[in-house]
Amino acid sequence: MTGDVLLRAVREADLPVFFEQQVDPEANVMAAFVAEDPTDREAFMAHWAKILGDESVTTMTIVVDGQVAGHIASFEQFGKPSVSYWLGKDYWRRGIATRALAELLRRISTRPLYARAAKDNLGSLRVLEKCGFSISGEDTGFANARGREVEEFILVVHAPAGGEGSAERGATG
Repeated sequence: MTGDVLLRAVREADLPVFFEQQVDPEANVMAAFVAEDPTDREAFMAHWAKILGDESVTTMTIVVDGQVAGHIASFEQFGKPSVSYWLGKDYWRRGIATRALAELLRRISTRPLYARAAKDNLGSLRVLEKCGFSISGEDTGFANARGREVEEFILVVHAPAGGEGSAERGATG
């Protein structure tokens, strides 16, 4: 465990930290589904400009003990409201992703809400399960980080945090 995990709006100063976190080769292999060239800073910045300019996307910076640990988002993917997250490798295995996702789920009422993870990304699958997601299907997709097709699980959570029923509304990407 670690200290406080906070979610806040993404700041322009966070982007260089996100970039450095996402160029890590081990993190790319684990995530599998990453940019074609994760080292292309210009493409990275253009991608983030698009994300931050899209009002349908909820993107937050994950802050741990005052440091940028990663980011988390709710967006539309394959026509379904979805979530994703990325933590710098220094923040893995400390319960941070679980706490950040739990907080995001408290803040957004969109349900059902979907997530995807490579079948062998056991850490991410565990985070999703701890936050109430369950496997609802399977898919395959080309994983740039691995240079091949990779099997993934599709997960879903139905009830909002606190069990207050479900709310259907469009989410984000």
